[in-house]
Amino acid sequence: MFLQSYRNRLRPSDIGIGDDSRHRRVLGLRREEVAQLAGVSVNYYTRLEQGQSRHASPEVLDALARALRLDGDERAHLHALARPAKPCDKPVQEEQLRPGLAGLVDAFNSGPSVIIGRKTDLLAWNRMAQLLFTDHLGAAEREQAGRVNLARFIFLDPYAHKLYPDWAGEARDIVAYLRMMAGRHPADPRLAGLIEELSLRSAEFSALWSAHAVRDKTHGVRIVYHPLVGRLSLDFETLRLPEAPDQCLVIYQAKAGSSSAAGLRQLHDVLAARHAERETHARS
Repeated sequence: MFLQSYRNRLRPSDIGIGDDSRHRRVLGLRREEVAQLAGVSVNYYTRLEQGQSRHASPEVLDALARALRLDGDERAHLHALARPAKPCDKPVQEEQLRPGLAGLVDAFNSGPSVIIGRKTDLLAWNRMAQLLFTDHLGAAEREQAGRVNLARFIFLDPYAHKLYPDWAGEARDIVAYLRMMAGRHPADPRLAGLIEELSLRSAEFSALWSAHAVRDKTHGVRIVYHPLVGRLSLDFETLRLPEAPDQCLVIYQAKAGSSSAAGLRQLHDVLAARHAERETHARS
């Protein structure tokens, strides 16, 4: 389905073929056109597209990626899908986070900071990130839910539409990220269960999942709206953890002198006031 989805996105004019739309029975390119561009036979390409061949060489996969105009993330996903399945010696383990990393995130106080796992679980977050992203949840509700899952939050929590002014963009990004992780970990039952759950409970997720988009968002700008400080424009950088490459540290910052920087300072003051209040109660 992945190859077919990307074949359907291309138009004949994209590869220098004249308009013959009146004679076409497919949305995008024909299989024989992709096969010719990649330098493989039509029968072989058809078997690849239908998942009947799992032993394509890296050279063939790169040729297909060029033919279909895949970017770096999409090319890596194609290679992951084509890897032969290997028997699992042991069940996939629940993700664990080194305590030192959790402490590092908690100590970072100039902006929100989180560590996200392969299933989009928030494995760690500092107090400012909690105030920004999950403060609408009560402490008991957070404890009952366990780890906050970003994908569930975006698609199943109505507050996500208030937090993210560009909710549609956030939804596309998180689905594309999950698609990438599903290609890397096809034998992870928890990841498969999350995708199944969201497909059943959210029509928006199901529609986006069927598009087969793949994307790893390593940096950019995230717009959020917080009821205490209003609209914030935050630059973010994503850093992969060397010992756990499926876990990523995301750090948010606001441009110096901007209204968003002032908003983060206001959030910091709210945290300081809450801490002072807890200290007062503890002494009384």
